[in-house]
Amino acid sequence: MALRWLLHSACHLVGYPTKEEECKENEGYPNPSNNLKEPCSGFEMPLHYPRYTREEYERMEEWKVELLLKQYGLSLEGSVEEKRDFAMGAFLWP
Repeated sequence: MALRWLLHSACHLVGYPTKEEECKENEGYPNPSNNLKEPCSGFEMPLHYPRYTREEYERMEEWKVELLLKQYGLSLEGSVEEKRDFAMGAFLWP
């Protein structure tokens, strides 16, 4: 977290625009020279797939399940058990 803040501050001092500033300048698209225009949403897919076992999902606390789903851009309404079942269905391989 501290490293992220340090890099953000250094880029701001040097004059590099942040992703948010690029989005505002380029009508919601970060790179105008890019032929594939991708909208700015602030969501970045994690690089690693979660490696939890079925038993770990079953014992996982509610906040941790919600954080895991949020990291992958998933937002669910419902009980903790429904969220756990969804996470197991999405991330566990048979």
